[in-house]
Amino acid sequence: MQSLRPLLNMKRPKTPLPPPSSSAPSAPPTPQQKQPINKLLNPTSKKPRNILQNPQSVPTASAVDGGIKFKPLNINKKELYLPLTFPTGQTFRWKKTGPLQYTGPIGPHLVSLKQLEDNGVGYFCHFTDDEDTARLSLFDFLNMGICLNEMWSEFKACDERFAELALYLEGARVLRQEPLECLIQFICSSNNNIQRITKMVDFISSKGKFLGNVGGAKYIVGTVAALQSKPGGGVEWLASLRKLDLREAIDGLSTLPGVGPKVAACIALFSLDQHHAIPVDTHVWQIATRYLIPELAGTRLTPKICSRVADAFVSKYGKYAGWAQTLLFISELPSQRAILPSSFWSTEERSSAKLQTKIQVIPETEENPGKKKRQN
Repeated sequence: MQSLRPLLNMKRPKTPLPPPSSSAPSAPPTPQQKQPINKLLNPTSKKPRNILQNPQSVPTASAVDGGIKFKPLNINKKELYLPLTFPTGQTFRWKKTGPLQYTGPIGPHLVSLKQLEDNGVGYFCHFTDDEDTARLSLFDFLNMGICLNEMWSEFKACDERFAELALYLEGARVLRQEPLECLIQFICSSNNNIQRITKMVDFISSKGKFLGNVGGAKYIVGTVAALQSKPGGGVEWLASLRKLDLREAIDGLSTLPGVGPKVAACIALFSLDQHHAIPVDTHVWQIATRYLIPELAGTRLTPKICSRVADAFVSKYGKYAGWAQTLLFISELPSQRAILPSSFWSTEERSSAKLQTKIQVIPETEENPGKKKRQN
């Protein structure tokens, strides 16, 4: 996602199909063409690819299983457990391509990760011109400069419930994504669930520079135009937000079309090193009112209440509060309840049901009377 200008093109040009040729094509196929899986996994060209602008099909489980040797990353399950990291709403471009296995892009590299039999993590590069660079980019993307085990030890010491959850949900990391890609994904997230967001992001990726009528496209186009006007360019400006404090980063992101407080907090947490950012929605608010600030149960979710919720998480968990909130959020996902014993939810579900009858949420339009409704 290094180039911003092409995203402004909204119409697909009609390009005639090339005449048949007996010789092999000299350039990679266009997004409209299908590529055989053997060429997908063993490309003849070693030129770096921009996965977003010239997307290829994600390798299927059967294709990835055959003939691929995963190299160990020397990361254990306590530091990274793939099923609790990738399909949990942080990123929407990584696909499950096999048992305990996920495939996705990191810059120009297409990588598969797999939880190995020894509970470590292995990787395989499908597309890259420099595997050493791909490996370094992978470690950066996985946020491996932060020790999850040490952080969780502090959380468990101050929160008995977190300690109980950690027994079943170890290895849920917060990723460090490329800021522009993270921004575009979370513009698509407004008022949507994980499955629908994933479909929208897939559609945008498949079209490359031609957005068409995908939901949120007008905000993406507006955001790209705004980024192009930033000093030094949008990519540089987004990266500079990593050096600011959280409030300044949130305020900067909120100037972009389609970005409100929650979306800005997601981008800050998942790509801008703002580890105490708390994306507050009704789910996070319910968690907070059940376990941190029960006195707010039944109130309306106003901007002021959102700030109190975020402050409550930071007061409880400190400078990495966003990581703690991520684990608590993951524990509420229906896909993760099978991991937790049924007794764990019996009392909490009754409490949640009572709380649901009291919830009153102020729409974005009421919070910002001068704006059109954009996101939660």
